[in-house]
Amino acid sequence: MDEPAGRSVRERLARAEIVIASDLTLIECDRVLIRAAILGDLTEADAADRRAHLTRAAASWHVLRVSAEIVERARQPFLGEPIRTLDAIHLAAALVARSASHGLEMLSLDDQIRAAATKLGFSVLPDA
Repeated sequence: MDEPAGRSVRERLARAEIVIASDLTLIECDRVLIRAAILGDLTEADAADRRAHLTRAAASWHVLRVSAEIVERARQPFLGEPIRTLDAIHLAAALVARSASHGLEMLSLDDQIRAAATKLGFSVLPDA
């Protein structure tokens, strides 16, 4: 949430014509906030403020449900294996989204996701 590239990510999301995320993205964001509050890295009030901001932002996103199609694709090998389980779900969701939205770009700060997405032919943001 306070990544060095956070401002760049927020700006890209604000300028995007369309944002597609999976249920998993929102779950992971919520889990980060819960963990940060429990560990004392954020106050409960700060966590609630960030959760509200996420909810407002996500209201305009297209959220992909973790469907049978996504699960089936995540169960298959990817270029750049080994891929962690949750990363496989993210990548599978991105592939499903790309099939419906030409020119889709991947936005991630995770090095493993970025490398795998590049191998799958995605343009990856923010620029490294």
